Amino acid sequence: MLAPESCISSLDELRQLVYSKLCECDQLDPGAFPMTEHILVRGGKPCGIHFCVHGPRSVKYTSIWETDRNTILFYRPTGERFYKTQLKEAPELTPAS
Repeated sequence: MLAPESCISSLDELRQLVYSKLCECDQLDPGAFPMTEHILVRGGKPCGIHFCVHGPRSVKYTSIWETDRNTILFYRPTGERFYKTQLKEAPELTPAS
């Protein structure tokens, strides 16, 4: 499902959007499961973030924010994409020092 464009102005807002959408997928209780993230790098430069909500029974819900197209893709634990949204503006992505 393609969603309308989302307005995000910071990485924290991006994290909140991703976490709430991943929890919403199978009605996970927000706040009950941790989310990890890893910066994706291509050619030595950051190009996106991989998010993962670690659900019950080792189930993982994932999302990828790709900076080239400024889209966020959401995946079920089976690998099926269930949602896609376009960001109007991208927050600044800088690697952790």
